Amino acid sequence: MSLTREAIVEQLQQILGDEQVLTDAQLLRERSIDNFRKLQNIFGVYTMPAPAAVAMVRSTEEVAKVLAFADAHGVNVVARTGGTATEGGLETPVENSIVVDGGLMNRIVKIDPYNMQATVQCGVPLQLLEDAVREMGLTTGHSPQSKPIASMGGLVATRSIGQFSTLYGGIEDMVVGCEVVFPGGQVSRIKNVPRRAAGPDIRHIVIGNEGALCFITEVTVKLFPYMPENNIFLGWTLKSMKEGFEVLREVMVAGYKPSVARLYDPEDGQLHFSHFAAPDDCIVLFMAEGNAGISKATAEGITEIVARHPGCAPVAPQLIAEWFDDLVWGPDKVTREDERIRTTRNVNRTTEISADWSTINDIYEAVLPRIRAEMKGITLLGGHSSHSYINGTNMYFNYFYDLVDCEPVEENDKYYLPIIGIICEETLRLGGSIVHHHGIGKARAPWVKDEYGTSYPMLETLKHAFDPNGIMNMGTIIPR
Repeated sequence: MSLTREAIVEQLQQILGDEQVLTDAQLLRERSIDNFRKLQNIFGVYTMPAPAAVAMVRSTEEVAKVLAFADAHGVNVVARTGGTATEGGLETPVENSIVVDGGLMNRIVKIDPYNMQATVQCGVPLQLLEDAVREMGLTTGHSPQSKPIASMGGLVATRSIGQFSTLYGGIEDMVVGCEVVFPGGQVSRIKNVPRRAAGPDIRHIVIGNEGALCFITEVTVKLFPYMPENNIFLGWTLKSMKEGFEVLREVMVAGYKPSVARLYDPEDGQLHFSHFAAPDDCIVLFMAEGNAGISKATAEGITEIVARHPGCAPVAPQLIAEWFDDLVWGPDKVTREDERIRTTRNVNRTTEISADWSTINDIYEAVLPRIRAEMKGITLLGGHSSHSYINGTNMYFNYFYDLVDCEPVEENDKYYLPIIGIICEETLRLGGSIVHHHGIGKARAPWVKDEYGTSYPMLETLKHAFDPNGIMNMGTIIPR
């Protein structure tokens, strides 16, 4: 027999104490969603079942006790830290869920500059860690746009990537070890070593699990030297995304590792570069960083490659540097964007995918005409590539639409999900991956079987093995 809402709250209070069990009605409504349904927060109308409580855990032991209780009674658990998720992974889709919030687990455990790694609890904001290590002349190398407000546990759980990924890699390349809690309360630690060949790399059961397998309590990440005085900015305008993808490909295949490598199409580019780019211009840009000799050689090598493309016209480096300085999204930008949506009912969304070099431009050219033809109210539709590899790149579709004959609470069903559907369908048809770094969440879970194909049973087996009672983040990654 399922526990009542009151019984769940009472049991949590016995485990954690009254002050760590939050039941304020408005807070519970806000914690029933993430940025996938951000219009519900903006307009104050909520449609998801409110959780029974938000459990503010302070230690691994408390997480273990809460998960053991939830597992024993079949209570759905949603793990949360910074709350910056965009794909519905933090939604509470069933009545009387528990949101287990690690925000109070915010201690930097150790910064180890000799071994170039830092250990932190899950609720440590990335910005806090980055500020601390920069005082030592170091950096995490991780800089997603959500850097000022995202927390380390959530970044690992969603397989995050940062703006400097071409040099430093994604979060999966940075995680050294971690501590997690599984349903039933089992605590597991993956030790901190540079590499090992002792069977499969079990870090990847944790990294990207989106709270569907376990709760991440502690992570250790690599550190790198921080030498911003050696940064070199490069940029060019050109008329074709296809040629731009080729420039990126040649740079990556040549073995260069700029920290930033981006290609913007005309519509997306006009949001950032209209003061120097023509309305039909694409923009390709790079930043080289690190040791002075490496940075110089990287910039010179990229310039030599681009020179083989006569359609590329150089842009003053200072203009690229100015763009770079305004990249991150802190609370102030979030507040301004929410107000813009509230007053104009014009919504901005993004969806990112990845593919090999042979396919990425085909996906780009297939997606945009379908969205324009099938969706009304589109006011801007474009995209950019922002994370490249020797064998391919990503595409970050960026789109704005007016809510036409639609209440804000209907936005997901009438606009956002249909657009995600178009992007996923075309990406799968042409052989790409339906998500590059935002995670599957609940929004893209309907396409996960097609994404995995014949390897999907491996994913299902992980879920059944580590969460046999299905209490961890129901509907995330594995569709309900």
